[in-house]
Amino acid sequence: MNSKHLLFAVTLLAFFSCNQTNHLYKIEGKQIPITDSLLSNSEIDSFIKPYHEHLKKSLDSILSYSMGTYTRDDAPFNTALGNFMADAIYEQSNPIFKKRTGRDIDFVMLNHGSIRSILSKGNITIKTAYELMPFENTIVVAAIKGEQIKDLLKYLTASSKAHPISGLKVIVDKDFNIISATVKGLPIDFDKTYYVLTHNYLYNGGDHMIFFQPNDSVYSLDYKVRNALLDYFIKTDTIRASRDDRYLQIE
Repeated sequence: MNSKHLLFAVTLLAFFSCNQTNHLYKIEGKQIPITDSLLSNSEIDSFIKPYHEHLKKSLDSILSYSMGTYTRDDAPFNTALGNFMADAIYEQSNPIFKKRTGRDIDFVMLNHGSIRSILSKGNITIKTAYELMPFENTIVVAAIKGEQIKDLLKYLTASSKAHPISGLKVIVDKDFNIISATVKGLPIDFDKTYYVLTHNYLYNGGDHMIFFQPNDSVYSLDYKVRNALLDYFIKTDTIRASRDDRYLQIE
């Protein structure tokens, strides 16, 4: 076969190869349960043992102390644990935001589902922070105003769950009509731009929080929610969480 014939054969093969179409027609799967019936492997156990012990020692490092046991469901409207998390994240994040922008964060809006564990009475460890926030969510600050603030308040008052807020105070009547809504003690000005701290999952519409977009601007702090909690625990010897009047219903 001369070079021309060889080139033609390669080209023809490539043509048919590129035009072959594979069709996926079936996907099968089965559940393989992990139970006590699975036998351990001594070689694998020996290999991972030093890593496991190092990780356990690190996660069990004591950072702070909780004066009580707090859950995300121990009260309607606002909970001690939700209030603590929103306040702690604000305290850790506002200096970063202020240094970068010259502005202050106005208020915090998180979601009930962000809290994944209770905070038990007793020693608080690194593991505690991972249990409270196991996700890799990062803190963002969105500049929103007008209709978005109205939609945010509507979402908050229509929800049956206590979403963590800080810097925002809302009072509703028995039918959940808003009696008053203030930010840092001042009535909300719907023509003003507010800088609202949340995390990236909610900013992108998670939990149906679609009111963060569109916005004037958004700032990523490159700071994980969990790391903010860790930093707060490290600097705070004793945690005393409590409910307050940041979201109330008046009969």
